[in-house]
Amino acid sequence: MERILIIGSGGAGKSTLARELGGILNLPVIHLDQLFWHSGWIETLSEEWIKVIESKIAQPRWIMDGNYGGTMDLRLTAADTVIFLNLSRWLCLRRALGRSFQYRGKARPDMTEGCPEKWDFEYLKFLKWIWTYPQEKAPGILKMLEDLKPTKRVLILQSPREVKMLLEVLKASTERRS
Repeated sequence: MERILIIGSGGAGKSTLARELGGILNLPVIHLDQLFWHSGWIETLSEEWIKVIESKIAQPRWIMDGNYGGTMDLRLTAADTVIFLNLSRWLCLRRALGRSFQYRGKARPDMTEGCPEKWDFEYLKFLKWIWTYPQEKAPGILKMLEDLKPTKRVLILQSPREVKMLLEVLKASTERRS
């Protein structure tokens, strides 16, 4: 596990898992939200975004969290392990809402400075995306991951308990080796 891609719905815990795995496996963590968004919620242009992703996936070791469908193929090709957090919409919504209250008016640790959490029309669209994720996004991702299984390590985690178990197993494994 040298190049790990973590994907899933908003609020699933991708960034948190990335940080925890980074600490356990001693891998650099790349939060795609920090790279994609510029201060003031300005998006990175498509051509520039592809170059950013290409430079990051060229690194020998990493954990990368985030979806960004336009570069998913590049990241999937480069990853040796894909973790899909396929958690319930209710849990993801609760976490996203809690995060927006916790960081209201300021940027989250995994977000670009100058991109504060806020409640606006875009945030409502984000909440709708979380709500519809199980029907609109997850089936395609599961199919794509099924096709990857012969060549990649694919982990589909469906509960916080499964996430915790993964972290415990990896931590115990690294402690035994040291």
